[in-house]
Amino acid sequence: MSVSMRVEPDLDFIKYLKSAGGDSVKKCYQCATCSVVCPLSADGKPFPRKEMIWAQWGLKDRLIADPDVLLCHQCGDCTANCPRGAKPGDVLGAIRAYAYTCYGFPQGLAKMCSSGKGLPMMILIPVVLIGVLFALANGGMHLPSVEEFKEVGFGHFFGHWDFFWLTKNVFFIDLIFVPAFLFAAFASFKGAKAMWDKMSESLGGNREFRPSVVQFVVEFLAPAVVETLQHKRFNQCGTNQNRVKGHLPLVLAFLALLFVTGYSFLSKDVVSLFVGEELRAYLHGPIPMANPVKLLANIGAIALIIGVGILWANRSQAEEEQGTTATFYDWFLIGEIMAVGITGLGAELIRLLGIPSLAYFLYFLHLVSIFMLFLYMPYTKFAHLVYRTVAMAFERYRQSAFVSPAVGGK
Repeated sequence: MSVSMRVEPDLDFIKYLKSAGGDSVKKCYQCATCSVVCPLSADGKPFPRKEMIWAQWGLKDRLIADPDVLLCHQCGDCTANCPRGAKPGDVLGAIRAYAYTCYGFPQGLAKMCSSGKGLPMMILIPVVLIGVLFALANGGMHLPSVEEFKEVGFGHFFGHWDFFWLTKNVFFIDLIFVPAFLFAAFASFKGAKAMWDKMSESLGGNREFRPSVVQFVVEFLAPAVVETLQHKRFNQCGTNQNRVKGHLPLVLAFLALLFVTGYSFLSKDVVSLFVGEELRAYLHGPIPMANPVKLLANIGAIALIIGVGILWANRSQAEEEQGTTATFYDWFLIGEIMAVGITGLGAELIRLLGIPSLAYFLYFLHLVSIFMLFLYMPYTKFAHLVYRTVAMAFERYRQSAFVSPAVGGK
């Protein structure tokens, strides 16, 4: 008895794939070379061949619920060996970009971040917000004197008041970035949960037993995080092996800068409330250059620039030599991270030279670029930090006893 399946392609989804770098999907004729050369393709799971079939058929719902799409590290092996130039790596990249927009919360912000058309507004929002607060806090566009700047650095960027437990600058920094961080964290959680629910539905079966929060973290999430930090799957790639040289220092740089940010927050916002006036003044001032935390910050900034510089060069080379499609999805994140590194390091160097006007301008751009990195993280390629980790955790979950007996028994 033959079994038929009704296929209802999403034509808008197919059009999106073509516009976002997946236009080569029509060249695929299912030779399975991509699955043969892919180091992540397992027996019985012809990845990425099945994704190419679903993409040709316009099966959007299946693709955005497929964790394998997120597990792809776009190493380029499939694209380099495809006899038809179908570029499976580009197709999967386009699907991931679509998934981040699809799961994005709120949808209006997610759609704005999905293409270059939204870039002017993406830049304008933080420029206006930080610019207005800078003017209001300073009673105008006030710049410090050279003597004041040498003494306090950027400590009076948002002005100064005599409430010594919390400086005016720290207050405004918190006012801008704490809500942005919390919003990004909440939006990421909403998107990741929606994706997890969608992937769970695709498994089928009646899963009566679910892991507790502790079981989920210990058995599924933590191993996924460790594997990400170790770059195990990146090291299996062949064609674009150099991506590891750029990606690994980038990850370590972000961890270093996250530690520095946490240290600054705790010392300036918390510890300073419980110490004497002299130590409080020290904590509220610029971190000395010889301080180990400052050294870590500078090393992290340099590693950030080097890492994203390598990725920039690799991406340009892939586009030139392999015909990889240039997309806003890929280049926004590269440019954004480079902006964070260059403006941050540049502002510090100009501060040491004692030029307030130029240093303040670079610091303003630095704050804008950091705000953009935080606020738009759930909707840009940076979101793969969350979604890929969740997909790796889900991979372990679907192979566990929580799923296998239930699905296999139905």
